[in-house]
Amino acid sequence: MRRGAVLRRAALNGAGLLVAAFAAFPVYWMIATSLKPNREIFAATPRPVPAEPTLEHYREILTGNLIPGVTFADFFVNSALVAVSTVVLSGLVALLAATAVARFRFKLRTSFLIMLLVVQMIPLEALVIPLFLMIQRLGLYNTLPSLILTYLGFSLPFAVWMLRGFVAAVPKELEEAAAIDGASRAQTFRRILFPLVAPGLVATSTFSFITAWNELIFALTFVNDQDRYTLPVAMTFFFGRDDTAWGPVMAASTLFTLPVLVFFLLVQRRMVSGLVAGAVKG
Repeated sequence: MRRGAVLRRAALNGAGLLVAAFAAFPVYWMIATSLKPNREIFAATPRPVPAEPTLEHYREILTGNLIPGVTFADFFVNSALVAVSTVVLSGLVALLAATAVARFRFKLRTSFLIMLLVVQMIPLEALVIPLFLMIQRLGLYNTLPSLILTYLGFSLPFAVWMLRGFVAAVPKELEEAAAIDGASRAQTFRRILFPLVAPGLVATSTFSFITAWNELIFALTFVNDQDRYTLPVAMTFFFGRDDTAWGPVMAASTLFTLPVLVFFLLVQRRMVSGLVAGAVKG
C-alpha cells in the first residue's frame, strides 16, 4: 500500500510537471525569440536557446517610434492609466454594492443578483455597436475615459458577485460590537469590514486589471487618435500585410506581459486566500 501511494504521488507530480511545462513553454519561447537576432529567428531549424543573445529588438521598440511621434512608452502609459483607473473604480463601487446586497434586504434584490449572472453571459462582441453609439452620444468618443467606463461595466458584475460572498461571510456580530463601542458606520466599514474582505478585493482587482490590460476590440473601436492607443492596439502595428517583425513582436509581448506578472506576484498570497474564502458563504 505504501509503495502504491508513492507511485500514485509520483505520477501526480509528474503530471503536474508536464502541465506546468506545457503552460510555461510558450512564455519561454516568447522570451527566447525576443533575444534572438533575425537570422536565428528565420533559420531553417530554429534553436530553443539563442546562440547569440541580443537586446536589439528591445532597443528598437523602446527607442524608436512605432508610428510618427508616438513611442512604446506612450502606449504603455495609456494602458496603465486605463487599467489602474478601472481597478480603483471597480473595487470601490463593487465593495459598496456588495455590502448593500449582502447586508440589506430590499425589493428586486434577487433579480439584481440574477442580472449580475446574466450580464456575464452576453458575448462582448454583441455589445460593440450599442456601446459605440452610447459613447458617441455621451461625447466620450476618442477618449480614454470611454475605455475606463466600458471596462468598468464589464468587470463590475463579477466583482460584485465575488465580494458579496466575502461580505456575507463576515459575522454581523463584529459590526454590532463595534457599534456598541461607539464606532460610526464609516469607522466600522473602514476598520472592521474592509480589512476582512481585502483578500476578495485583491482577487477581483486582479480580474479587473487583466480585463483592462489585455482588451483589444473596444480599444480599437472607441479610440481613433493613434497617440491614445493602448498597448494591445499598438501590438498590431508589428503585423504587416506581407511580413511580420517577429523579433519586435516577441520583445513587445514580453514587456507587455511584465506588468501583469508583477501585479500577480505582489498579490498572489491574498489572491489565493481570497478565491478560497469567497466560496465559503454567499
